[in-house]
Amino acid sequence: MKKILFYTICLIISGLQAQDVTIPWSSSYKLSWNDFKGPIDENSEAVATTASGITFGYSLKMKGQSVEGFTTTVKTYFYPEKSWYKPKQVDENVLAHEQFHFNITELFARKFRKEIAGLKVSNTIKESLNTLHKRINKDLAAMQKRYDAETNYSINKALQNKWQLFIAEELDKLKPYSH
Repeated sequence: MKKILFYTICLIISGLQAQDVTIPWSSSYKLSWNDFKGPIDENSEAVATTASGITFGYSLKMKGQSVEGFTTTVKTYFYPEKSWYKPKQVDENVLAHEQFHFNITELFARKFRKEIAGLKVSNTIKESLNTLHKRINKDLAAMQKRYDAETNYSINKALQNKWQLFIAEELDKLKPYSH
């Protein structure tokens, strides 16, 4: 039985360091096995691992002790050096499964952007943003686990197809919150 594990790297940063190798999410870019460059965990039952995450940063416009405005940056990235696969045990179905882990991460970045757009400027905006970020990452992790469980790590092709359709529809609904 093939198993694919997923993990999310949740980074709270205002900018990426130059040495970080990342692939930004794009509807036109599809992952290939060449993107998975991390060291293989030979002891793992998993045949592939996708590392993706949401980066988040914000700045506040202050006047004295009062917050007058804020800006945010929310991006979705794939981390090649932390993603890996076992070449003799994977196929295109597994790659499609991994792509949708990345797509689910983008879905939650869009949900995050949408919720940020609804926030009101206040002196507690920093706390509100951080609380929202934590909740989004918790919800993201729960959906990633559910996706693996329901698709049996890509083995159940019917449910894999159902999930792919669902995620594509959800991304489309939140298109106004894409970059």
